[in-house]
Amino acid sequence: MLKLVLPKGSLEKSTLELFDGADLAVSRGSSVDYRATIDDPRIEDVRILRPQEIPVYVADGLFDIGITGRDWIEETGSDVVSLGELHYSKATARPVRIVVAVAGDSPVESVADLSSGVRVSSEYPELTRRFFDERGVEADIQLSYGATEAKIPDIVDVVVDITETGRALRAAGLKVIDTILTSYTELVANADSYADPEKRHAMEQIHRLLQGTLEARGKVLVKMNVPADRLDAVIDLIPSMKSPTVNELFRGAGFAVETVVAKSEINVLIPELRDGGATDILEIPLSKIVH
Repeated sequence: MLKLVLPKGSLEKSTLELFDGADLAVSRGSSVDYRATIDDPRIEDVRILRPQEIPVYVADGLFDIGITGRDWIEETGSDVVSLGELHYSKATARPVRIVVAVAGDSPVESVADLSSGVRVSSEYPELTRRFFDERGVEADIQLSYGATEAKIPDIVDVVVDITETGRALRAAGLKVIDTILTSYTELVANADSYADPEKRHAMEQIHRLLQGTLEARGKVLVKMNVPADRLDAVIDLIPSMKSPTVNELFRGAGFAVETVVAKSEINVLIPELRDGGATDILEIPLSKIVH
């Protein structure tokens, strides 16, 4: 039913892991194959291509649905329907930023301080051009094919680069003076395909599975039995991520309590629950949380 395109390159590994966790495992002959399959009746064809191209191909109707970054949607000016952000990236769940940076020892502190004709290198020439034009700064914008941060000061005065943690820019001795765009990974659809009720329903189902998988990351389900006279004390110990579910046990033997908590808190929480009177405590891994 749906033709799906996934990103190759820096997002490839984390995207394939996400689909695997959503029980939409991507199969291909080798790690360099551009064609793949997903054993799911909603998906008839899968390609793995550069994220820079994906918004254009989806907008043109070559694919019904795809995953790319907001940065490339804006850079290409593609008319696609966003089904929603997917909070994952190459290294973390944080968004990436498209930033303006100069040499660390430069007197420039803001874009307004840049002189006319300033040399700028960027992998996002259109996004960069619009940004400088809107601020009335005449700039000589040069397309970068990589290693953008290494081009200051010998080749250019300013770089517009992508950063997730900022480490590469700091290591290159650069300082950020502005942010052009904050970009999450997004699930996007072709407008005509999205207008088809059957295809839209399939898209929304896939989005729900992916979101549910991301929601479950770093969380576990905790179940326990609690005597009636200790219920309030135990409930007070549970972090307020979500209201716990409480059910009365057979013949008034107390209560069964279950809740979702952060995995990072479990090593402290379980002993506290036991000290508070909870028994038969179970920690259960989660694969999806679908609201």
